[in-house]
Amino acid sequence: MASEVSAILLDAGGVLIFPQPDLLRPPLRALGMDPDVAAFERAHYRAMAVQDVAETPPVAGTWWREYLSGYLAACGVAEDRCRDLAADVAEATKGRAWTHVGTGAMAGLRALAAFGLPMGVVSNSDGTVQSELRRLSVCYAPQEQEQQEGIKVGVIVDSAVVGVAKPDPAIFAIALEALGVPADGSVLHVGDSLRYDVAGALAAGLQPVHLDPHGFCPAPDGHGHVRTLAELARLIESELTPRRR
Repeated sequence: MASEVSAILLDAGGVLIFPQPDLLRPPLRALGMDPDVAAFERAHYRAMAVQDVAETPPVAGTWWREYLSGYLAACGVAEDRCRDLAADVAEATKGRAWTHVGTGAMAGLRALAAFGLPMGVVSNSDGTVQSELRRLSVCYAPQEQEQQEGIKVGVIVDSAVVGVAKPDPAIFAIALEALGVPADGSVLHVGDSLRYDVAGALAAGLQPVHLDPHGFCPAPDGHGHVRTLAELARLIESELTPRRR
């Protein structure tokens, strides 16, 4: 953890929101499987780790299908069935899947917001992340006219809206300009992916924090890890407390 924290950026998927279990249960039940919510959330992190070790990222338009292949495997689907089932599920759920607020996400987000630091969301998304986070009462940006439920953050950056995506450091620059914070190692970026979040934060000169609840990170050296947002809040508190005395 940096000796000072000037701002906190958060990924959306895998940090705040996850694929909706109710959409994914039917095809798994048809195969005799019935994971609980914890197993579904765990499958997300396994799927991201699979992508992190792939030689190249998915080509345009295939990310959701490739992700689901690893996700379904983590749920117990046989390897020889994963790709075909992933293609079917991807088509049926495209554009409406990321609606499950993660276990403990809101408590952790509130704990981080309590520090009063500039905070924002930086997401590789499809143009809907701001409206979805607002609809789910997770967080909202200040330019939204009416008072909203959830946590007020300084900015929500969606790659499809701004035209640049992680790991390109330009997407972080957009967020930090909106927050009025310079890019340096005192800015934390919290995400669930080595390929997109850790690499992107390092390229932007920020301090990456890998949200890795199950220790799946395939290359853990050189960056910090936390299991939950609440754990991150405790680490920040431990850094701030000596300076408050």
